[in-house]
Amino acid sequence: MKTARHIDAFLEMMAAERGASENTLSAYGRDLEGWAESLSKSGKSILTCGTGALEGILARWAKDGLAPSTAARKLSALKQFCLFLQMDGLRKDNPAHSLRGPKQGRGLPKVLSHDDIDALFAAVEANTSVKGIRLRTQLEILYAGGLRVSELVSLKLIAASRVIHPDASPHLIIRGKGDRERLVPLTGAAVRAIRDWLAVRAKTLPASLQAKDRADGFLFPSSGKSGHMTRERFAQLLKALARDAELDPTRISPHALRHAFATHLLERGADLRAVQTLLGHADIATTQIYTHVLDAQMQSLVENHHPLSALNKIDDKKIA
Repeated sequence: MKTARHIDAFLEMMAAERGASENTLSAYGRDLEGWAESLSKSGKSILTCGTGALEGILARWAKDGLAPSTAARKLSALKQFCLFLQMDGLRKDNPAHSLRGPKQGRGLPKVLSHDDIDALFAAVEANTSVKGIRLRTQLEILYAGGLRVSELVSLKLIAASRVIHPDASPHLIIRGKGDRERLVPLTGAAVRAIRDWLAVRAKTLPASLQAKDRADGFLFPSSGKSGHMTRERFAQLLKALARDAELDPTRISPHALRHAFATHLLERGADLRAVQTLLGHADIATTQIYTHVLDAQMQSLVENHHPLSALNKIDDKKIA
């Protein structure tokens, strides 16, 4: 139980001093609880264990098939927590300091084609119900601005109301990771979708006064505890839309649309620094992954459509 209290204190520090978002805090909490549970099975605690015990857990997770990226994330959370314990005098050392996570290749993000995007919009525009208008608005905003799904579902009503004002600039002010603000320009289609949604939004407000009071300030209200649609619910609706559009739902996600936004901008000659700003990336190295995606696409284009590609394949067969 002591470990749980210290985890809570660590999360409070992350929120107060570093401005960590609710999603980040939730992820840190789950990862640290996982470490605590794994250690307790062998009678150990994060407060007293040595480096060897932590190495053993990493080895066990790798044997069980845990993805290297997931192990790296869990290790990052542990290192920060152990440093917190050390700084607060709860440990004399940081047993996670020298630990190295498993090597992981840098995978390229899955990118939707222009035809995929067109199919999604065609499917959503065919649904003229209130929920269909809501989903079309979400899709327009997401693809127009490259928002993170958490930024999309938690949009405030007042921010959207300003966008549709005749004299207003068509952009949203988004507060993203690290509590950083950025301007996100919107397309005319996105602004029109927001206007259509605001005309029917009241029909989706919760019935109970308490829930309605929580939800009233959000663009996409919900009866849930947060007052707005959850990330999980939006992802479900997006996959259902993919099926309506006769696309593979496993390829369609909110983050895939964010990837499409960035890649399609770069395809049209957008500056990498500008895309970095629009996405809200603190480090341009994160944005540069999209240049690798374009390189891979160009390579595939040459291999499949170059006039000499067929001859090359024939020569390869002769050599074999």
